[in-house]
Amino acid sequence: MQTIEQILSSYDAAAPLAQASTIPASWYVDERIAELELRNVFSKTWQLVAHTDQLRKPGEFVATRLAGEPIVVVRGNDGALRAFYNVCRHHAAAVVTQPCGQAAILQCPYHGWKYGLDGSLKGMPEFEGVENFDRAENGLVPIRVETWECFVFVNLDPQAAPLQQFLGGLVKRVTPLGIGRLHYFDRRTYDIHCNWKVFVDNYLDGGYHVPHLHKGLSSVLDYKAYTIENEGRYCLQSSPMVSSDEDAATGATRKGDRAWYFWQYPNLMINCYEGYMDTNYVIPVDADHCTVIFDFYFSDVSEARREYNTQSVNVGNRVQDEDLGICEDVQRGLKSRAYGAGRLSVRREAGEQLFHRLLAADLKRITAPLQAAAD
Repeated sequence: MQTIEQILSSYDAAAPLAQASTIPASWYVDERIAELELRNVFSKTWQLVAHTDQLRKPGEFVATRLAGEPIVVVRGNDGALRAFYNVCRHHAAAVVTQPCGQAAILQCPYHGWKYGLDGSLKGMPEFEGVENFDRAENGLVPIRVETWECFVFVNLDPQAAPLQQFLGGLVKRVTPLGIGRLHYFDRRTYDIHCNWKVFVDNYLDGGYHVPHLHKGLSSVLDYKAYTIENEGRYCLQSSPMVSSDEDAATGATRKGDRAWYFWQYPNLMINCYEGYMDTNYVIPVDADHCTVIFDFYFSDVSEARREYNTQSVNVGNRVQDEDLGICEDVQRGLKSRAYGAGRLSVRREAGEQLFHRLLAADLKRITAPLQAAAD
């Protein structure tokens, strides 16, 4: 059994792309690496948890989990957006038990403790006579929350840099596309039998797999002119678009001068065409499983446009089904004694190398106690 230190040192992040290999197979299958990622990556980076349409009115909330932690985001009566650990300060039950909704007050279903939309403790039934109890110190524990465009992000690390700084150059590149003018339409969720990094690798291979796996999508992209740009914590893959009737549904719903595919470290993808955007948010479950949430946005979500938008979502669903099968196949192959690591295409896989380098930097930034615990 290799130690965590040995596993991490087996990847050379300094190798130039022409000499580089992927991160080793052990990084995808070892549960200790998965646990380290929760601590060093997902607990310390800004994570997408909602879209602003879900949290416009006072009392509207979204509850989810992040890095194993239950959280809730809620719009206050004062208009402020706040996030908290969704853990009652009495006996640790979840205060909010629905994934989304609207409430005037947050009441724990276990013993009836009540919290205001600002997280303050408002009531504790049958708590008379308890000594040395400060109500002001027993509100819901806050979490950092910020918004960008139509997205709501949270960060479990109180020392983390602000969201805009974390996003860096992505903000400037996305702004001209006007995604803030798009409207939420639908969500699809996929449970996939692969490590979350397999899904990200697949996304970041510079279109390498598109002609072979996605015949419909390939028909509307000028594959030879596909470009890859890396900066900071994001990668932009883009391609000129061409008219094609090879696949009628894809040709009808994937339009515009150019397709834009943004990846923001570690697990967010934003895909844009004319009048259309979908986001892919990859959530690790364990070393062998991940959940991918697809949210679909359109410039027009009127009833007259519903059939067209539904057709567009179905095109996205078909592409995802094609990716799902290959990602699960890759996960099986990563466990084979025949595979250790793979080489990277200089023409296509610069984004994948950026991902691996950023991940390696985060995973190697561990203290002795954390390393001992992981081992």
